[in-house]
Amino acid sequence: MYKLMMLLCLTALIAAPLAAQDAPTPTESENAIVVTAQRSGAPMWIVETPTGTVILVGEIRAIPKTTPWEPARLEEATRAADRVILGARPKISPGDIFRLMFSGGKLTKLPDKTVASDYLDAAQLQRLEALAAAHEEDYSRQSFLLTSFRMLREELRFNKDTARDASDVVKDAAEKADITITRAATLRGEDVIDNLFEAPPTAHIPCLVAAMDAVEAGPGIVEERATNWRRFKIPAVMNNPLESALGQCWPWADETLGSELRTIWVDRIAEASAAKGTTLAVVPLRVLAEPQGVLDQLDARGFDIAGPPWK
Repeated sequence: MYKLMMLLCLTALIAAPLAAQDAPTPTESENAIVVTAQRSGAPMWIVETPTGTVILVGEIRAIPKTTPWEPARLEEATRAADRVILGARPKISPGDIFRLMFSGGKLTKLPDKTVASDYLDAAQLQRLEALAAAHEEDYSRQSFLLTSFRMLREELRFNKDTARDASDVVKDAAEKADITITRAATLRGEDVIDNLFEAPPTAHIPCLVAAMDAVEAGPGIVEERATNWRRFKIPAVMNNPLESALGQCWPWADETLGSELRTIWVDRIAEASAAKGTTLAVVPLRVLAEPQGVLDQLDARGFDIAGPPWK
């Protein structure tokens, strides 16, 4: 299960540029879609283009059910949109599954007979051993990526008792209304697995350190992250230890795959900026609001961006 989880955890991100131009006055129908979407309570940014409107919904995954937002309003806005853009997804073949079954140990264990102490410095090892003892776990031979995911999931339980993610809400509504859905990309499962297999243990140490930071901060950061998301306190969300940890882990932190995903989102939003009507895109918040992310790129090109402060 852990092997498949590591493959299936891919989601998308976005960043977008186009030459700045004077934006026309949005139509009445475009204004109505924007207002409806904003009533959902999800943070979003509105970009007027020469031919229409692009709505960028900033998504965080695993929103607790206790978070007061209105998915039904986002569904309503989706049904009125001309097109929808959702995150990248891996295309997994039976061969990919068999490969994971027979060689997935490369993903779950440290290579050869090495142990955590072979890679971590004294302070990092001391923290890991303390957390292992406190949670009655043995992390000595486990891959740092798997250890990080297990810590976040089992100790913080951040993905328990969650509401539907914004991307799921929009996907379901678009399919029912026969609205065109564009994926940022479809990635080959083989390429994703290769990327994981080729990464040395040291590549996942920043992820491990960030996961330990999050666990040591305590489970309260889960609700705090969601509350700040709902209150549009974007810098506070970005600085939350849980969000920081997720951003430090694969695939986001991988130099090859992370860079490719960001480039893909740039292309998709550029295409949307040239399209007529209203485009609703669900974008990982960390990609929108990170330094030199989508919003920074749009702002640098002179676009008038309406929405909450992101830095």
